[in-house]
Amino acid sequence: MAFVSVCFAKDIKTVVLTTTPQMHCANCEKKIKENIRFEKGIKSIKTNLNDKTVIIEYDADKTTVPSIIEGFKKIKYEAKEVKPTKKDKK
Repeated sequence: MAFVSVCFAKDIKTVVLTTTPQMHCANCEKKIKENIRFEKGIKSIKTNLNDKTVIIEYDADKTTVPSIIEGFKKIKYEAKEVKPTKKDKK
């Protein structure tokens, strides 16, 4: 008897967000990372204090960018997606 294992590819996407209020310290980073990681479908969260962005990898089969943005509202942040510019696409 043969056993066949089927792996389903997940639709992992990345979104870059800015927040209001902007991150300005390690405590801001910690608050975002410790709370947003519990949102459904979140795979990883990276923050960058220099350019004040949050980079999130997520499973698009489980969540959407608007849902992630709603998660920020729970911790009193307004998040906005940073769209890549033509310069960024090179």
